[in-house]
Amino acid sequence: MNPELLRQTIELAAENVRRGGGPFAALVVKDGAVIATGSNRVTAANDPTAHAEIVAIREACRVLASFQLTGCDVYCSCEPCPMCLGALYWARASRIFYAATAADAAAAGFDDSFIYRQFALPDAARAIPMVHVEDTSARRPFEEWAARSDRVRY
Repeated sequence: MNPELLRQTIELAAENVRRGGGPFAALVVKDGAVIATGSNRVTAANDPTAHAEIVAIREACRVLASFQLTGCDVYCSCEPCPMCLGALYWARASRIFYAATAADAAAAGFDDSFIYRQFALPDAARAIPMVHVEDTSARRPFEEWAARSDRVRY
């Protein structure tokens, strides 16, 4: 863990606030070098998925020409939310370092504990109900993918 990189992430988040954005930032580091940065762009881009970590992941994958961040550390100004944590797992980041906690974010009005509580509920009981619709062809895309000898696993 490099404390200077963590401080750089915190400063990037503070700069984003001064520009009218959200108080979050992230860096992707490979072999000790920053290869991508991201700051919260949710309101600037009208994109609820434009969290700092997602922005940084997208840029790092572009730089690496890969859909995975194997061998990369990610520095976050705050503990990643459920969406960002899921994306970091899918990207196969090696380690995640964060400064502020989810409780710190909640105290500032960014409380994602609701989402974690929703995960534990049955589909129909969630705030946004999920409805499983049976269809005999539902598994066909997976079967076709599994049958391809040239498929790229991820």
